[in-house]
Amino acid sequence: MADYEGTQDVFEMYPIENQEEYVKRGFWTKVKHTVAKVPFVPDAVAMYYTMLDPKTPLAAKLTIVSALAYFIFPLDAIPDALPVAGFMDDAAVIMAALAAVSPYITDEHRQKALDALNG
Repeated sequence: MADYEGTQDVFEMYPIENQEEYVKRGFWTKVKHTVAKVPFVPDAVAMYYTMLDPKTPLAAKLTIVSALAYFIFPLDAIPDALPVAGFMDDAAVIMAALAAVSPYITDEHRQKALDALNG
């Protein structure tokens, strides 16, 4: 995946370690509250495991971290409390990230996601 002009400045301003920690702290709580409500949770969990994989390129990790952070952040464009519509923005963000990082999501990541969800 090609680096984009100016991304190094963003990497220095917002270290990925801090962003990953934010996602790690809030991800499973959000998944538990939404698993029965939204169909994209298995993809989000597979992306989570892709983010944790040290073989995943930094640009892909940043894409995943950004999407998952949006998913767990309590304030977003459409409040999650609204039935159906509340998760439309989350779904759009997750699906866009999924399209971008799908080459890096392995069968192992998907299996870990299924194992975690079936628990």
